[in-house]
Amino acid sequence: MATATQFYDDKVVKQFTVMTVVWGIVGMLVGVIIAAQLYWPELLGGIPWLSYGRLRPLHTNAVIFAFGGCGIFATSYYIVQRTCHARLFLPGLAQFTFWGWQLIIVAAAVTLPLGLTSGKEYAELEWPIDIAIALVWVAYGIVFFGTIVKRQVKHIYVANWFFAAFIITIAILHIVNSLAIPAGALKSYSLYSGAVDAMVQWWYGHNAVGFFLTAAFLGMMYYFIPKQAGRPVYSYRLSVVHFWALISIYMWAGPHHLLYTALPDWAQSLGMVFSLILIAPSWGGMINGIMTLSGAWEKLRTDPVIKFMVVSLSFYGMSTFEGPMMSIKTVNSLSHYTDWTIGHVHSGALGWVAMITVGCVYSLLPRLLQLPGMYSAKLVEQHFWVHTIGVVLYIASMWIAGVMQGLMWRATNADGTLTYTFVEALKATYPYYLGRLAGGTLVLLGMFIMAWNVWKTFGLARRAEPVAIPAPAHA
Repeated sequence: MATATQFYDDKVVKQFTVMTVVWGIVGMLVGVIIAAQLYWPELLGGIPWLSYGRLRPLHTNAVIFAFGGCGIFATSYYIVQRTCHARLFLPGLAQFTFWGWQLIIVAAAVTLPLGLTSGKEYAELEWPIDIAIALVWVAYGIVFFGTIVKRQVKHIYVANWFFAAFIITIAILHIVNSLAIPAGALKSYSLYSGAVDAMVQWWYGHNAVGFFLTAAFLGMMYYFIPKQAGRPVYSYRLSVVHFWALISIYMWAGPHHLLYTALPDWAQSLGMVFSLILIAPSWGGMINGIMTLSGAWEKLRTDPVIKFMVVSLSFYGMSTFEGPMMSIKTVNSLSHYTDWTIGHVHSGALGWVAMITVGCVYSLLPRLLQLPGMYSAKLVEQHFWVHTIGVVLYIASMWIAGVMQGLMWRATNADGTLTYTFVEALKATYPYYLGRLAGGTLVLLGMFIMAWNVWKTFGLARRAEPVAIPAPAHA
């Protein structure tokens, strides 16, 4: 009898899974370096290509698109085959997406430290790399949707709806926002100007968060939490409502990044209103994921993989409440440009995105290698606590620093002059940057624990007798 791993095309899944861990270490390491630079500005001797301004976009790209992106590729390729009972459409093209994505990441790692950048947040890469991203993304879409078309079951599982929306939307966002006039091999100028450029950029920027960092990872959540818990989704109807509400509303929230700017007031208010509406579908999805554990709550005590997944949902719920609150103009007048925003971003990136990715890798890998579990459940438990403590330390430091900065910046004397200079506010922030560094270091330590566990699990698979998992009945 054929086993599931023989039936499905899992080589590319293994490749992306391994690179998820590798790029996770790289991205977190660069993050720790730049956090240290905020505390010790001359840490790297003033070398231009190791300066904070050049490493910071490398960090965001490595964590979002390298670590997060590889995690999405791995899980979506795994999930779409299992839920469609079909092999990947054009597995050779799937291999192209793997090698193409790795080359794009390496290109980013070379060009960004050299200062070759378009200067757009989350879209810093220059036009030749942007074209490469579009080509790889189209190939990804062909593989994914081709597999959906050749499915052996009539129903399309909800996780695939989230992946589908994410693939289509990111393609549109990337292409429209990256439109530019080349001015050399590695230099270009945006097709847009002024407030229009800012509007397009944050239409892209916020929806990169909404679809790359939310929809895709919700696709992971809707497959792996029920799988790991051994329970059906709490409410399939709620998952469908969650999907349609989320993709309908998210597109309009981008202007909340541009409050108190040259953007027209009506556009700012529109972004604020839709941001507040977003709380409903976001929390609906969070509750649906957590309530999937109904009848299996004891697993929360005994299974560290479930802990990763459930705590990630808690951070998802917190971040999707905090974001809309910060989009309210009166709150934003305090929070904007402060480290509160940095805390918010990292509660989403390290709390939601990283934890659900890590949890899904821990859930996926043993199944992929036909093993009963990871090499060491104890190491998974240790990783959970190290990561969780690191994230809480990081975001708490930034929340406190951010609120303090906002209050100091707006404080005035009786004669209307500012009470504090900017340097005084910076000095008051200084200790919190050490807390941020400590938290980030713990997160990085957790990634090293994961890497060792993954390495040993692959070694275990080479020596162990595989557990036979029957292939779908039609195979």
